[in-house]
Amino acid sequence: MENKKYFFAVDLGATSGRTILGTLADGKLEQEELTRFPNNLIETGGHFYWDIYALYLEMIKGLQVVGKRGLHITSIGIDTWGVDFVFIGDDDAILRNPIAYRDPHTFAAMDDYLEKVLDRKTVYDITGIQFMNFNSLFQLHAMRQANNVALQHCKKVLFVPDALSWMLTGEAVCEYTIASTSQMLDPRTGDLSEKLIESVGMKRSQFGRMVQPGTQIGVLTEEVQKMTGLGAVPVIAVAGHDTGAAVAAVPAKDEQFAYLSSGTWSLMGIETKEAVINERSYELNFTNEGGIEGTTRFLKNICGMWLYERCRKEWPEDVRKLSHPELQGSAMQVEAFRSIINPDDKAFANPPSMIEAIQQYCRETGQTVPETPAEICRCIFDSLALRYRQVFGWLKEFASFDLNVLHIIGGGSLNKFLNQFSADSLGVEVLAGPQECTAIGNIMLQAKASGDVADIWAMRRIIANSVEMVPYHPCGDKAAWEQAYEKYLQILKIKH
Repeated sequence: MENKKYFFAVDLGATSGRTILGTLADGKLEQEELTRFPNNLIETGGHFYWDIYALYLEMIKGLQVVGKRGLHITSIGIDTWGVDFVFIGDDDAILRNPIAYRDPHTFAAMDDYLEKVLDRKTVYDITGIQFMNFNSLFQLHAMRQANNVALQHCKKVLFVPDALSWMLTGEAVCEYTIASTSQMLDPRTGDLSEKLIESVGMKRSQFGRMVQPGTQIGVLTEEVQKMTGLGAVPVIAVAGHDTGAAVAAVPAKDEQFAYLSSGTWSLMGIETKEAVINERSYELNFTNEGGIEGTTRFLKNICGMWLYERCRKEWPEDVRKLSHPELQGSAMQVEAFRSIINPDDKAFANPPSMIEAIQQYCRETGQTVPETPAEICRCIFDSLALRYRQVFGWLKEFASFDLNVLHIIGGGSLNKFLNQFSADSLGVEVLAGPQECTAIGNIMLQAKASGDVADIWAMRRIIANSVEMVPYHPCGDKAAWEQAYEKYLQILKIKH
């Protein structure tokens, strides 16, 4: 036991969260899930909110488990979804729960901002970030237009992981990877752009000091120490953006790989030494998000298992009771490529009914309309694999190295059917796993901060020794996939 080190990770997604105890010993990582809890969207007063206090309480509960077991943890790290933020007032109290990125108040905000404030090319040239209506820049614009009182009275703006770290330590920082999701960070300077901040009526001083992953933020306040039974444990700014943590955990053997972080969102990209900001990346709406050790996550957001998750909630109880392999297995009995959608069409952003949105898309494009859960599942998985092929092809244009392998990480790495479809569609080897990559990246970045791991490649070697990767090789009907891809491209032209 003497050579073991314990790290506490808080891993928060858009639908659920977990606290994890990571153990590093003899060059291997082990994880133990301590608590799991829902992260609920709260709809009230015409808006959707996150409950930041509930998330804080769940962190405390996890730390209390550690305290009761008498374990000495080396540090604490927090990762969450991107773009959302919390306002802090002059009295150092939170001003309202944070509005969620799926709130409809941003639906028209991006176009309004780009028309009235700064043009699209100017914003992209500064940030290199993919345009999405819910990016922090456009959220702030929407709030300003609505005369949001919390915005008018805020002293500090903290992104969600930074806000939770502040609640634990009293220290306000702006972690680099989470800040990069805002569409306000200039990757060339490594700081928030004053031009963009001022464009929404704010000042740089309203944001925390910029810190890189692996920086100690502070230690637990006396209040938190008393509640948890722990001492002055350091809180580390890991890669606060969950995708940043996930990509840090890709068990790649060298730099020549692409990754697909597969969950509610599918994020496909490569790791580059510098941001890629040019006419082609602008045209294709690629994003440059902050990575660790000065790298850039050059990627594209793809609407992933959100489609499946939403449909599953709408299906009758007897269908919802089926396991994921059972439901997905039934989809494999359906004829391939009979219904194809563009997963990133705006119709699928947050429709009242995802099933109806998919069916309507197929009607409008003159296709067979999927009716049964199996048919809808097959439509989703076929379409995602074809979208992955399109984005992978673009990545090959930008990469300065050969792309012959795709690492699929995250919860979606368990979907053996979609993994095989991805290998068939892309025509390359797919390595699936680990599933819990965000927590692994979180823990390993804490280990790096404590000096137990030298660099990113030492991290990745330990991860590769600690997890199982499942290989998938192209084995489907190549001609059928080629024909399906042509059909997919034709459908995109129809909808355009």
